[in-house]
Amino acid sequence: MKVLLFDIDGTLVRAGGAGRKALNRAAFELYGKKDACSELSLAGHTDLWNFREAYVAANGARPTADQLERLHREYLRHLPYYVRRAIRNGTYIYPAGIKTLLKRLSREKELLLGLGTGNMERGARIKLEPSGFNAYFLFGGFGSDAFHRPSLLKKAARRAQKLAGRRIAPDDVFVIGDTPLDVAAGRKAGFKTVGVGTGFSDWKSLVKSRPDHLARDFRGISQWLKWFGIR
Repeated sequence: MKVLLFDIDGTLVRAGGAGRKALNRAAFELYGKKDACSELSLAGHTDLWNFREAYVAANGARPTADQLERLHREYLRHLPYYVRRAIRNGTYIYPAGIKTLLKRLSREKELLLGLGTGNMERGARIKLEPSGFNAYFLFGGFGSDAFHRPSLLKKAARRAQKLAGRRIAPDDVFVIGDTPLDVAAGRKAGFKTVGVGTGFSDWKSLVKSRPDHLARDFRGISQWLKWFGIR
């Protein structure tokens, strides 16, 4: 049994910056601060990290758990609008080859497809909804599970084991993402890593992160299948 944990933003889809825009709008509505997170590097971090940094940028102080949850709720209120706007503007983009690869992988009985994303679960599902990809991913590890990415990836692996009804070795879990932070988190969790140049990291930085496997995009399906031990 193999487990594949996919990042969302920049990996499965690019949603035209919907998450950043929704968080900026939420911070403005709650605190009157414009562009609170425009200067922050959000890619590869968890939503809890991003919400905390946006709050600090807007208020100059660290948030309480209740304040973070309030910002989260406000973010979710605006996120669907910005996802729809990305679709209208043609900035909701599918990386080359992803649809074909997911369709092929979904036919494998000894393979579990999951999400390994810093997005809170509801936000993750909102971003993926227009793609139809939610149907492929019945479980995952989310930003709502942990503040740090290695912890949420381990949570996803435990959920996979529960679904499979058996132990799954760490070497049979693959973390697939578009940033060096994705690669570092997968490695720290003890899993295999695949870096894919479809998102927000420059290629040189992704190469330097030294994932177990590296691809420009999701084309060349035979190579992808080989990495996962599929014939």
